[in-house]
Amino acid sequence: MRAAVFLSADQPVRVEDVELAAPGPGEVRVKIAAAGVCGSDLHVRRGEWDVPAPLVMGHEGSGIVTALGQGVTSLAEGDHVVLSWVAPCGQCRYCRAGHEARCQVAANVVAPGGVLQDGTSRLSRGGEKIYHYLGVSSFAEEAVVPASGAIKVREDAPLDTIALVGCAVATGVGAVTNTAAVVPGSTVAVIGCGGVGLSVVQGARLAGAERIIVIDPRAEKTALAVMLGATDQISGPGVDAVEAIRDLLPDGVDYAFDAVGAQATIESAIKVLGLGGAAVAVGLPPKGTAARFDPLVLGEADQRILGSNYGSVRPAVDIPALVDRYMDGHLQLDQLVSRRASLDEAPNALDELASGEALRTLLIP
Repeated sequence: MRAAVFLSADQPVRVEDVELAAPGPGEVRVKIAAAGVCGSDLHVRRGEWDVPAPLVMGHEGSGIVTALGQGVTSLAEGDHVVLSWVAPCGQCRYCRAGHEARCQVAANVVAPGGVLQDGTSRLSRGGEKIYHYLGVSSFAEEAVVPASGAIKVREDAPLDTIALVGCAVATGVGAVTNTAAVVPGSTVAVIGCGGVGLSVVQGARLAGAERIIVIDPRAEKTALAVMLGATDQISGPGVDAVEAIRDLLPDGVDYAFDAVGAQATIESAIKVLGLGGAAVAVGLPPKGTAARFDPLVLGEADQRILGSNYGSVRPAVDIPALVDRYMDGHLQLDQLVSRRASLDEAPNALDELASGEALRTLLIP
């Protein structure tokens, strides 16, 4: 099959032929319908995260199940699925408590990564081992994934759009509804209006937030955020996020979401909080990034700093529900798609994301 292979940060991503083995016990093979190009893929491309190489990229996707490994009874050939890069084991203490996004088995796949849950890879090239990315590797014509990472969804939902639910939408909406538990009438700030940030905006709208302030250097992105539910927009290069948000709400906001993942943006999210506010780190930064805050202010103001991994989702519950919300017209996904491109355009799609030109490009194998 064809797949986009990462070799190192010093070499271009190459789309080439690789071999994909049959699914093992508890796994399924999926024909990829669409794969979204995400900021996490960009961290890999830039060498900002440690990953084994060579590696087939991609972790956001959708497709159709084509083969079942031994013991799989939860899925059938022909099922339409959204891929979840957290494939819960269902047995660890976090899964048993309903916190599948913290699954210990899935965490071992994510870091150090490169393999599936049994510690081996299904990918190779001429006898050479190729690694999986986040247990998915969706920048390919097909993928073998754990069955719990292939979430069955309704068949009337367009697979070439709902791929976004597998990361951007689940992460953004989940950060609002699950991690922060935003309540109706709240005030919200969203820093960064990429695919995840715009999903945070929609989550805040669905949660009944009264004010949703968005900030991004690109005016076209904040304008789109307003179309999706934001009430106030701040844009332009060099804008001081803290000053601009405080000008709108001098007492600060109830919730601030950093959808960028940088020292400056998470520090800004903390600084714009009001009494009892919560800053939520949604965007993931390069490895080793550190941020500063004043613990005296945090304590006296009864504030919180929350990390949100994958929107704290329960994949088997939340992903079908998000697809339903899209199909019912309550959640907008089509506006998040910058364009659809062939798999061969994966290197260009990564460049477009890095430049800020694109929100989400969907690769169609």
